[in-house]
Amino acid sequence: MLHSRKLLYINEIARCGSIRKAAARLNVASSAINRQILALEEEIGAPLFERLPRGLRLTAAGELCIEHIREVLKNYDRLEGRIRNLKMQQAGKVRLVTTVGLASGPLAQIITQFQAEHPRVYFHVRSDAGTTTANPVLTGEVDIGLGFNIPVTPGIRALGSFDIPIGVVLPPGHRLAAAGPISLADVVQERLVLAQTGTSLRDVINLALSRLDTHVEPVLETNASEMLKKLVKSGAGITLLNPLDVITECRSGELVFRPLAAPHARSQPMKLFARSRSPLDAVTSLFVEYLSTELLKLVQELESKGHIRRDAAGHP
Repeated sequence: MLHSRKLLYINEIARCGSIRKAAARLNVASSAINRQILALEEEIGAPLFERLPRGLRLTAAGELCIEHIREVLKNYDRLEGRIRNLKMQQAGKVRLVTTVGLASGPLAQIITQFQAEHPRVYFHVRSDAGTTTANPVLTGEVDIGLGFNIPVTPGIRALGSFDIPIGVVLPPGHRLAAAGPISLADVVQERLVLAQTGTSLRDVINLALSRLDTHVEPVLETNASEMLKKLVKSGAGITLLNPLDVITECRSGELVFRPLAAPHARSQPMKLFARSRSPLDAVTSLFVEYLSTELLKLVQELESKGHIRRDAAGHP
């Protein structure tokens, strides 16, 4: 390796919050890791970790150090990938964070299709809640992110964006499942199962509901989109999601998606993004281009089915 193993030790301790856990994951003695920390702290002239009763926590100096360490490790991974590519074209790894809904929905098929064309490309996919999707990109744990309602954040650059409106998800045969937009006033008369309060999706739903004078009390709230879909299939209630979360089920006829009628229609901005200061390697750039094209195809499919409706100015 072109860098000291102590960088791996510090990075693993920061992840685990414990020397013992880091030692177990790295299969080295705890005492060896502790010596490396002490040596690096002496070299830097500042403590990297606060010693707490139940583990370790990064100090301000440690936060600066871990940012540098992760950048060094990522650059080394990129170097290894480039060297492999000299021997084996289009080999490499794509590290991605996304939402639970997208991971269990269209993204799985997109990755499968990409790997069929590039079988030597490997993926590390992490699913996070929407409000934290940007964090692993910022810290350098992953290279790209795909999520909804990602705020403008220093250190993050957009690679692509799409406006995806939320709508009503119903079982086939439901009285509101006829073609065309659905009035939100009719929706709130039904038993509702919704994304839980505090999620980015629920924030958009609450914005739509705020224009009604009716208090809405869902019979169930959860942050698991898969559970919401199962509840709708079983007839326990109807829900509000974006059409990408249910595109697979709608294609198979298990669920029906209908857009909300104006003036209550609301969109979730979906963003594909990366870290500002880190150039993407060749394989990740190739996947970003492929993913952007496939997402555009999905949006066009949703438009053709009336799931995304545009106004006279061409806006969703």
